[in-house]
Amino acid sequence: MDGAALDGVDLTGARLADASFQRASLTKAKLVEVDGRRVRLISTDLRGAVLDRADLTSADLTSANLAGASLKGTNLRRARLFRADLKGADLTGANLDGADLLHAELAGARWIDGVSICAEDSVGRCHPLPAPPAAGGPAAAVPSPTVGQ
Repeated sequence: MDGAALDGVDLTGARLADASFQRASLTKAKLVEVDGRRVRLISTDLRGAVLDRADLTSADLTSANLAGASLKGTNLRRARLFRADLKGADLTGANLDGADLLHAELAGARWIDGVSICAEDSVGRCHPLPAPPAAGGPAAAVPSPTVGQ
């Protein structure tokens, strides 16, 4: 399926283990709960795709465009996301154990804790934005410890 134009396709629950979709276009595709172990998605356009609860163990997503994609609960264990664009993606509950995020763009992504949003300088790892002040006004001042007391 290398180079295929599959925008908006619904492959919910499909068995895609060991398949190759290099340089394919899967924008806004529905890939919920797919078995994508070892799938090759190199330079694939997955903008706005829904990959919730997919098994992408050991998948190769080098230079894939996942901007705005939903990866809630997705297993990305040992996946290669080198230079992947994950700007604005939702990684809530995703398993990233052993994943290669070197040079991956994470700005604006919702992190695996489902709360943190990655700052603009998040490349290769998430640098969470500071939490907004609690409702009802500015955060309460916390006295700083004095050295030597």
